[in-house]
Amino acid sequence: MNARAPSPVLDTAAALDFATRAWDGDIVRQLSDYIAIPAKSPGFDKDWQQHGHIDTVVRNAAAWVESQKVAGLTLEVVRLPGRTPVLFFDVEGTQPNANAAQAPTVLMYGHLDKQPEFSGWRSDLGPWTPKYENGLLYGRGGADDGYAAYASIAAIQALKAQGVPHPRIVGLIETCEESGSVDLLPYVDALRPRLGEVALVICLDSGAGNYDQLWLTTSLRGMASGTLKVEVLTEGVHSGDASGVVPSSFRILRHLLDRLEDSATGCLLPASFHCEVPAERLVQAQATAAILGDALYKRFPWAHYDCGGATNTFTLPTTTDPVEALLRRTWAPTLSVTGAEGLPALKDAGNVLRPYTAFKLSLRLPPLVDAASATQELKALLEDNAPYQARVTFHADGAANGWNAPATAPWFAQALDAASQAHFGAPCGTIGQGGTIPLMNLLSQGFPTAQMMVCGVLGPRSNAHGPNEFLHVPYAKKLTAAVAQVIAALPAGLDV
Repeated sequence: MNARAPSPVLDTAAALDFATRAWDGDIVRQLSDYIAIPAKSPGFDKDWQQHGHIDTVVRNAAAWVESQKVAGLTLEVVRLPGRTPVLFFDVEGTQPNANAAQAPTVLMYGHLDKQPEFSGWRSDLGPWTPKYENGLLYGRGGADDGYAAYASIAAIQALKAQGVPHPRIVGLIETCEESGSVDLLPYVDALRPRLGEVALVICLDSGAGNYDQLWLTTSLRGMASGTLKVEVLTEGVHSGDASGVVPSSFRILRHLLDRLEDSATGCLLPASFHCEVPAERLVQAQATAAILGDALYKRFPWAHYDCGGATNTFTLPTTTDPVEALLRRTWAPTLSVTGAEGLPALKDAGNVLRPYTAFKLSLRLPPLVDAASATQELKALLEDNAPYQARVTFHADGAANGWNAPATAPWFAQALDAASQAHFGAPCGTIGQGGTIPLMNLLSQGFPTAQMMVCGVLGPRSNAHGPNEFLHVPYAKKLTAAVAQVIAALPAGLDV
């Protein structure tokens, strides 16, 4: 009997060359077209169905995937009634028995919906005006997270180009992530029989500590959000006539927030909103802090002002200790006010005591805190015993649990380091992220033995959700090749 020929080993240089040509030849252009479409997430565009932008970006991505003619790939746009669509693809495995029922499957995830415009864009840039400059592709959604579907297919093609055997690969690209993935669970339930035995999840919707190495996200914060509204009058009245008798809705709202947050430190007061940081994450934070140092806080666009001296002064961070900075943005609860109503623009502000004030609150929760319970507690904390018996309402509009990565399997750790060394010349770094990806907790529960390659291109200054968001294309090319290398390293006989 003839011995079986050994399987080809991925040529990492060739993989990077393939990824580079894919990005330069087509993906940058595809993403430029994508950026030009205001496919805002349903939470920011209630008329998304009528506007059709989400359907357009899904249709365009689907057409591009089909045009790549990836061997063994089938594609479907799945639509459940009343919900945003998802793009689902399935690529047959080429390893022995790769398509058997119990064979390990790779699940690739991304999203195509976007955050709203925001203000403050550079004069020559805009959220829907793509611009490619010095390796950076500017515009809303390219880095968060429109590139994921395109990079995923390019990584698969890099394997196919070399004939490297790979496991079965499925892809799930949603269009509701920026609204808390409220439509995702029904799709996961509907598609679960088709997902297979997921052994590796690749989520390209996260960040990078720098652009010098591969970064693995090890935790994500949860989130609770909603609108806090304080009403004191049915209409505005002359402030000279009423102030001193009618309480200010803003002052009442400020008093209510004092129940939640120490305004001097930013520390959230309810003990139940905090959790103990696992020992492994503390060790990783110390290692990451040693790599990134003061870049952890210097990377933000701090406001500067002239203090009359030799140098300008800038706003100070809450801490200059790199380890503490990492922990505060990944394992500590924090409150942000992201919007307001009832406040006229400065140019329209007369001497009127306003009838109400409303704030949009975004509460980031540690990875191990239950978001639903926190939301209930938050509502009671803000609404109960309102000062002056003012009408106080808190309407929750989103809650998502955080995520703490499972223990890293030896093969996965070796694959990540090898991929980072091959394409960046440095070992893989680990970092917690302060944002939220609801799918990750869901997948960890459904596939508790799966390894989670959560990574992305949102490095320093990339500014997702804000003005001048950009995609660092040189980093994206290397990340694409690294993804291909990790997929190739998944053991064919892995128990899941």
